[in-house]
Parts: sequence; structure tokens; C-alpha cells
Amino acid sequence: MKNDFSIQHKLGLGTAPLGNMFRDVPEEEAIKTIQSAWDEGIRYFDTAPFYGAGLAEIRLGEALSAYNRDEYLLSSKVGRIVLDETEEKEGLFEYGRKNKIQTDYTKDGTLRSIEDSLKRLKTDRLDMVYVHDISPDFLGDEWITKFDEARNGAFKVLDRLRDEGVIKAWGLGVNTTTPIEVVLELEEAHPDLSLSATQYTLLQHERALERMMPLAEKSGGGLVIGSAFNSGALLGGDYFDYQEITPAIKARVDKFNEVALNHGVKLKDAALQFSTAHPAVKAVVTGSTRPDRIKEDLQALKAEIPAGFWDELVEKKLVSARAILPENK
Repeated sequence: MKNDFSIQHKLGLGTAPLGNMFRDVPEEEAIKTIQSAWDEGIRYFDTAPFYGAGLAEIRLGEALSAYNRDEYLLSSKVGRIVLDETEEKEGLFEYGRKNKIQTDYTKDGTLRSIEDSLKRLKTDRLDMVYVHDISPDFLGDEWITKFDEARNGAFKVLDRLRDEGVIKAWGLGVNTTTPIEVVLELEEAHPDLSLSATQYTLLQHERALERMMPLAEKSGGGLVIGSAFNSGALLGGDYFDYQEITPAIKARVDKFNEVALNHGVKLKDAALQFSTAHPAVKAVVTGSTRPDRIKEDLQALKAEIPAGFWDELVEKKLVSARAILPENK
């Protein structure tokens, strides 16, 4: 049975970059970033075993161990187990720890994943747990088989832990909309809150508006939005949805920049305000390895954006006419 758990803070810190995503982040820089988030008032932190094969959790645990556990919310993820055995890495976290990672959505795998995360995080509890990357972008055609594994394993375990008060909420943490849509319509599973990365952003949101957002709003639990800048693409970065950016996406970003220039608007401000405007959204988590970016993100949520900016985006079909815009929320 679902509860009435909610996140009190609209902005949280996502720690994928602190797991050495895309580059080798010095330890001092990582810890300073977490410290900066705390000093700026951030009290929700999201992490996962997958981020650098436990590196992000270790760094987060080290930084937060100085604070009262009751003062912040902490979420991590299940579905992957970090093994002692090592291997050479490539891809998103080639600069992370070399430990092998095993995909496992079973009951025993879920319980082990939580136990291991607690040790790395130096804490006695998690507030929210997301079932991680149970989605076609990571698992291909096998995702349906793995979803069934989770339905008979992770989902039941997390329902029980939530009902027993061990955790406060659970859901999925994925980069596509379909798995969240499916889990919200299951009769035997009762998720509270899911993390949707890359799917409800200024750059792409049409698919999410069709089913995921209405279902999440109807469920009463809602969503946490991750990667509101689509891996930095919207801010001029080299990646879009964790892959190298394409010329087509660059051209689309250029169109957003033209409109922003017309109205004196920063795209970071617009992106964060857009992703938080929908009533289904309970929080947005932004990731960074730069301590000064935390203050920027908080200021972005308060920046004044003229209605004409949103009107022009809709007129040029860069933003859906069905979207809930900040001025109308």
C-alpha cells in the first residue's frame, strides 16, 4: 500500500558525475562538490552502485558522515551488485573503479545490493530505493525478462521494506518512459516515487506527456527528474542522453539558444523551471563535479523568465503546447 511520502526540497544532488562519469574527477573536487551542495542547503542526495562501481556512494558516504542522518534524504538503487573481481572498463564509467558489476533484480540480489550500499554510504538506512535501468536502453530485448525478474523479486521486497518502515518509498530509476508506465499500472506492485532521467526536459518531453506524466500524477506519488540538461547537451556539452551529441541535436539546441537570446534568458534557468513545473514532479536532481554549479542551479529555480520566452518556444514548436509551463503552474 502506498504512503504519502513526499520530498520537501525541489532540488537534489545527483551523484553520477562523482562516480567519474566521462572523466577522472579528483577526490578533493568530488568532496568539495558535495560539501558545497550541503552548504547551499541541499538536503536530498541520489546515488547508485552503478556510478563508478560504488565510487559515488563511497564519496557521498564520506562527505555526509559528518552530518546528522535525520537532516537529509538519501536514495540509492538496486539491480546491480558490485563484485570484488575487477576488469578493464569502457563507456560511461571507464574512469570509475574497476570492479565488475552484476545485474540482479531478484529478492536476494536486491537485499544484498541494499546492504552493500549501506556499507559504502556509511549509513544505517536509505529513504528511497529505485530499481535501476530496468529498461531497453540498457538491457535491449532482455528488459522484459528482467522486468519479470524484478516483479517477482525487487518489487515485492521493496513493497515489504516500505510497509515495514525500513524505507520510505520506492520506484524505478530509468532513462525511458515505458518501464515507469508499466509499473504504475501493475496491480501487484505499489511504487511510490520513480526517477525519470532525460525524459521530461526542455529538449524532449513529448513522449513523457503522452502517458508517463498523467499516470505519475494520477498515482499520487509522482516523479523525480534527472538529467534535466540531457547530459549537458542543452548547455553546450558534448553529450546527449549519455551518448555523443549528434548534429541534429546540436541544431535543435541552437534554436533554443536563439529564443533565449531574444528574451535574455539562460537556458539552465529555463530547463530547471520547465522540469519542475509539472504537478507530477516532486524534485529535480542535478549532477555536477563543480562546487560552484550548485549555487547556479538553486538560483536558476528563482530566475525571472518572461512569458514571451515560453510563448515563442511553443510557437516554434520547440516546446509542446500540452506542456505545463512555469507561468501556468
